[in-house]
Amino acid sequence: MAKKRKEKSIRRTTKGKGANYRPTKSGAGMTKKGVKAYRKKNPGSKLKTAVTGKVKKGSKAAKRRKSYCARSAGQMKKFPKAAKNPNSRLRQARKRWKC
Repeated sequence: MAKKRKEKSIRRTTKGKGANYRPTKSGAGMTKKGVKAYRKKNPGSKLKTAVTGKVKKGSKAAKRRKSYCARSAGQMKKFPKAAKNPNSRLRQARKRWKC
């Protein structure tokens, strides 16, 4: 019986031209290029980049932001050390999403 190969995930790079993730200082999270690479490897995925701009109240983007903020608030409780550090990836991502 042939063994199934584990599919390689996208590279977790934060520096240079091929960066799939943002460095912590620029808000953490994935870049547009990273999302594109992920969706290429995972057809049917609905992954999207962060909602960072101004949004209309009740719009899809506003709902995505509200949902992300609620989920990440749970992470803040689960990881109090990261919650206290203003330079943690979690705090920087929340700042970028405007939570």
